[in-house]
Amino acid sequence: MIELKDVTFEYSTGDGIEKGSAGGADEKISNGSLRGVNLSVTEGEFLLLTGGSGCGKTTILRLINGLIPNFFEGRLEGSVTVDGFDVSHAELYDTAKTVSTVFQNPRSQFFNVDTTSELAFACENQGMEENEILRRIDNTVNELGLQPLMNRSLFDLSGGQKQKIACASVAVTGNKIILLDEPSANLDLKTIDELSCLLKRWKSEGKTIIVAEHRISYLWNLADRTVVLKDGQIVRELSREQMDKISEEELHALGLRSANKYCHPELVSGSHTQEMLKQVQHDESDISNFLTLQNFRYKYRNGYQALNIPQMQIPVEKITAITGNNGDGKTTLLNCLCGLGRRSKGTLLYNGKAYNRRQRQKLIYLVMQDVNHQLFTESVLDEVLISQTEENEEEARRILACLDLEQFADRHPQSLSGGQKQRVAVASAIASGRDIMLFDEPTSGLDYTHMLQIGEILRNLKAHGKTVIVVTHDRELIKECCDQEISLHDFNQI
Repeated sequence: MIELKDVTFEYSTGDGIEKGSAGGADEKISNGSLRGVNLSVTEGEFLLLTGGSGCGKTTILRLINGLIPNFFEGRLEGSVTVDGFDVSHAELYDTAKTVSTVFQNPRSQFFNVDTTSELAFACENQGMEENEILRRIDNTVNELGLQPLMNRSLFDLSGGQKQKIACASVAVTGNKIILLDEPSANLDLKTIDELSCLLKRWKSEGKTIIVAEHRISYLWNLADRTVVLKDGQIVRELSREQMDKISEEELHALGLRSANKYCHPELVSGSHTQEMLKQVQHDESDISNFLTLQNFRYKYRNGYQALNIPQMQIPVEKITAITGNNGDGKTTLLNCLCGLGRRSKGTLLYNGKAYNRRQRQKLIYLVMQDVNHQLFTESVLDEVLISQTEENEEEARRILACLDLEQFADRHPQSLSGGQKQRVAVASAIASGRDIMLFDEPTSGLDYTHMLQIGEILRNLKAHGKTVIVVTHDRELIKECCDQEISLHDFNQI
């Protein structure tokens, strides 16, 4: 069905660096290049590709769907065949009739502005009749329960909702090979369960499925085989029987995340639970120990109310995880907290002082979920320097070194991988010296090692008296470093 034979691939300089790449002295290895890879996937097999960031998972998917060498240029040796034809010599539109791909960032694969048109797009490109397209859309929407998302602007959807539309756009084609690249990166637990059910359905239909993923727990019981990569080579293959027997310690030794689906955090003893937080909402004696949100509201231009929080208190100098389902308003809350939401209403009380929206912009630093929106300079070092109140290159380089970024100091931020860009944004947050730091899905697309690194950074910020608020779906990160968890659903009265 799919065969990679003696495949070696090296990206052209600065091209196609794999998201989440950890970097290193040898960029040819660390940027997702492959060395002598042999891999066969049989028809109907469910294959899990995993390994550290930058190991080559995404590159393998790009070889199978034809993006390499048709879009991402580089030096390719060996052969890649899919369903009997050499994809490196096939046109992309021909490969697309057999292979469908769900990308980590669904925005990169959307071609329309509304959800219904997006579902129709791939079928239209294959020249299907209108009635057949409408039939397929109706079946897919009903099977996946997407009625609330139809005829909606893609720009108004949350990250998880966009991912649902991306999966639906794949399902509607009926293609027999489905590739997914970090599909759970921005999904909540409920949506991950829904994704797992969808994958199970595709598997029962005989689809050939390959998933490149760091968060392996929701796939562990579905996959027929797991392939572990490191530095562009396959270092371990696990059969279904071996997957059933491997221990958590062995997985961590391979640099992999937990295979335990029910990874719930054990929060620090003495930290406030949600019920305790509610009990102290009106206790004025405790107000100095909290950030107090009063009458926090946000309404979109179309009239939709995304936030309505009469009162919420978040402990200072602690690490608080804000959780909830996709679309609950978590990112909107962070934007309003730091003063980005121009239509936001409400007050933040901190150290006995009330801060309006403009004042909060100087008090709070936000690391966005899509860090491309906050990288502005010509070099990584400059990105850190502009965040400092007074430029201090020695300190800036020390911060970069703590995040494994020192070797990229002179690189343009936009030439880095997704994971590296994310760490540059974290470095800028540290350099800002702000009292309150917000992080929106800081471990999205990160492997086990770099998830632990982010956890250590957040703990260090807390140790230096910072108040850290993290929007996350990552149960392992919560367990690793968070003092408490607040479900936004418990406070958002919409």
